[in-house]
Amino acid sequence: MHRTRIKICGLTRVEDVQAAVVAGADAIGFVFYPNSPRYVTPEQAAALIAAVPPFVTCTGLFVNATPEQVAAVVKVAPVSLVQLHGDETIAQSAAIAAACGRQFLRVFRVKPDTAPADLLEYEQLCRAASPLFTSLLLDTYVDAYGGAGKGFDWSLVPKELAPRVVLSGGLSVHNATDAVVSVRPYAVDISSGVEAAKGIKDARKIADFIAAVRAGDDQLDRATLKEHPHESLA
Repeated sequence: MHRTRIKICGLTRVEDVQAAVVAGADAIGFVFYPNSPRYVTPEQAAALIAAVPPFVTCTGLFVNATPEQVAAVVKVAPVSLVQLHGDETIAQSAAIAAACGRQFLRVFRVKPDTAPADLLEYEQLCRAASPLFTSLLLDTYVDAYGGAGKGFDWSLVPKELAPRVVLSGGLSVHNATDAVVSVRPYAVDISSGVEAAKGIKDARKIADFIAAVRAGDDQLDRATLKEHPHESLA
């Protein structure tokens, strides 16, 4: 059965962590970028992580931080994965991951003139640079760091790359099903699309978003069964 993984990012309150977990999120994200309205201190994140049950991945988002800064944060707030969202080079990203001993997601901010081949080449370079590289996270290029809730042209994502990427940028309950069906990403990542206010999540929106992603999975399963009627999805 098709199962798209789901990450809810930018959590700042324990009730939001609980809402994401109860709704079925596979991962949650904490923002360690001081200029973000979703910023949490390492100590605040540590308290939130303590409320997370096993088998839910905790991710730390950083923007242009040094290896030493990231390692210091991870020592206090034990995230399992670091998400590098700034202008770090591939070599700098590899050095950050090595310094904190964590796998990393490398964010690629997609522009209107980005070619599918650009994404494939960038992923290959990341994979060659570090054994700690795990995936590209595709977000929308805007002047600020982060997708600002804006989407990009999903047709730019190569079909052979899609099963390995995390899709982000402008996702919502209204387009999540279509995103899963048309792109078929490994995972989706949402922040502003499930908020009541910046940094404050809405439990109903989280649950509805996850339901919309699962609806996309169901559509893919039905399509697979139609194409291969003798295969069981159990």
